[in-house]
Amino acid sequence: MAIITLARQVAAKGDEVAQDLAAKLNYKFITRKQIEERIIELGFPQSKMPKYDERKPGFFASMAKDRDAYQNLSQYAMLEAASKGNIIIIGRGAFALFREIPNHISVRLIASEKVRVARLMQEFDWTEKQARQHIQESDANRNGFHKNFYNIDIEDPSNFHMLLNTGTVAINDCANIIADFTRAHITPTKETEGTKLIEEMVKAQETVNKLIFEYNIKIDFLHASIEDGVFVLYGVTDAPGLIEQALEIVRRELPQYEARSAVSIVHDFKQYQ
Repeated sequence: MAIITLARQVAAKGDEVAQDLAAKLNYKFITRKQIEERIIELGFPQSKMPKYDERKPGFFASMAKDRDAYQNLSQYAMLEAASKGNIIIIGRGAFALFREIPNHISVRLIASEKVRVARLMQEFDWTEKQARQHIQESDANRNGFHKNFYNIDIEDPSNFHMLLNTGTVAINDCANIIADFTRAHITPTKETEGTKLIEEMVKAQETVNKLIFEYNIKIDFLHASIEDGVFVLYGVTDAPGLIEQALEIVRRELPQYEARSAVSIVHDFKQYQ
């Protein structure tokens, strides 16, 4: 069982590689649309998706509470899918979310600008100018998205197990390379360790979502981790009493874990609503 994440440049044939790879491995390809539908189903307003979904948020959008809501719900949607195993997820920073998971394989698909321009011109009947403008906007948005939500540089190749150039390597060959690597790289031990970590990440994200959406705990940038039987909360607040309130809820929800806080107390810190 493995989790395969594909990060891709626009017009780098990400969907095509994912579909071919899913068929070769008999994995489920979780499409971009399916994740989007699940995020909305979980409660994020569809009207606000264009501000955040694989886009660099504007200044005010990056400081708004909606940003945290989008990140928490999108992460839960991806974790929920990953918990079922043997999946391929494309985009939305999935490679960053799962980077510590032993049975995770991350691949970035690229192509030269010349190739991408030609593909977009053919697919959409665009002029060269239109295609180049779209590439520049898409690259800037995806770079900004990963920096804003995960503080990670998508251009850094060390974030991936491999980079594949779909301008020089055929779709079928890309899928074969990833499939062969998956079979060789994922061991039973990695599967067992990865499954346990995913279960803990799902529990942590479920609890964070409850704190935010059910209990209305107003700790900004709230997130959590579980390690060695300890549930740790992270975030920023100017109200110390909220931290203890959140910990009490965690203890009720997950009595099997010790609850600790690593929330930063910053006086006069306020996010935009």
